[in-house]
Amino acid sequence: MRPHEVRELIKLKPPAWHRDTRLLDRCKTIEDFRRLSRRRLPRPVYDYIAGGADEEITLRANAEAFRKWRFTPSVLADVSSAHLSTSLFGRTSAAPMGFAPTGYTRMLSPLGEPAVAAAAARAGIPYVLSTMASTSLEDLADHPAAHDADRWFQLYIWKDRDLTDELVRRADAAGYRVLEIAVDTAVSGYRVRDVRNGLTIPPQLTLKGMIDLGVRPGYWTRMLASPKIEFANVSSAGGGGYTIENITAQFDPSVDWADVRRIREQWPGRLVLKGPVGPQDAQRAKEIGLDGVHLSNHGGRQLDRCIVPIDLVQPVRRAVGADFGIVVDSGVRHGADIATALALGADAAFVGRPYLWGLTAAGEPGVDRVARLLTEQLRRTMQLIGVASVDELRKRGPELITAAH
Repeated sequence: MRPHEVRELIKLKPPAWHRDTRLLDRCKTIEDFRRLSRRRLPRPVYDYIAGGADEEITLRANAEAFRKWRFTPSVLADVSSAHLSTSLFGRTSAAPMGFAPTGYTRMLSPLGEPAVAAAAARAGIPYVLSTMASTSLEDLADHPAAHDADRWFQLYIWKDRDLTDELVRRADAAGYRVLEIAVDTAVSGYRVRDVRNGLTIPPQLTLKGMIDLGVRPGYWTRMLASPKIEFANVSSAGGGGYTIENITAQFDPSVDWADVRRIREQWPGRLVLKGPVGPQDAQRAKEIGLDGVHLSNHGGRQLDRCIVPIDLVQPVRRAVGADFGIVVDSGVRHGADIATALALGADAAFVGRPYLWGLTAAGEPGVDRVARLLTEQLRRTMQLIGVASVDELRKRGPELITAAH
């Protein structure tokens, strides 16, 4: 070959000058984001994201459960334009996915919840703010980049019912569209990694944990230049507010269906039950006027050896019928996982850890890239399966998916 022919065949990509751009260019999978996040965070902080309860059986099983399914493609179908848009609780979403609630996000990055909500707004997908967030309901709603996001709120029913009622009123006043009642936190799960690192309530950092924190100066530089981190939605409660030392004392093991009915009477919008909700409980939720369920085991952070949510999708769908919303999370790591959830009967699949890894790896552009990566994977999977829309995938799901032996 002649020199000019070689130059035409091998075209070198010029290197990116900005560090975060170079990092993002190297992230081709969610696993790449996880590895990069691990390098950038102190070990105790990384383990706070990545860890699960007790033996972490559920944590591992969540992702593994998606991989037991196999697609049976429908060939020779026109998939030249695969559309991902769908309706989620009465509003069009650009894709059948969303960002699940995570607590204390500003401990991971000073950009915190507003950066995630802004990325969700750009992607056209929902973002669920947690009661345990480090940004308040009102501050997120007023944030210019996050104002137009499809904002949902995850509610914990506290022992202090007046505080619970106040959160419901505030979410409505701030324009949150969907309220999710978390029902898997009667008590706090036992997260072994956090205990070993001393990231407990109250914090008791080990010497090893302190050393690991100290060797990440970039993390501390960002943290020290940022405002105080707090549970912003309850920071003024009771005069002094709640801190990491006392927040879980508000978890209430006496919560029952009467509390759900009471919130149904208070909340004017769409209401969803969030947790490892089985068919009978989902049917009961429908009967008392809820609009859907968010199937979740808290990402394996609460009850270990708990059923994985993806295995609940089919039986719950059979129990509640087609006119009841089903969202699923816990273990979603690829667009093919989202396609699997839809084929089994879910309306959407949400992610938590993946967007946190994107945020800690490369800031807000990292979250944007995670959203694009998952939607690109989903679109490609749908085209290779032989379906051109989300509705078609859900309708034809039983013929397009089978359990692996």
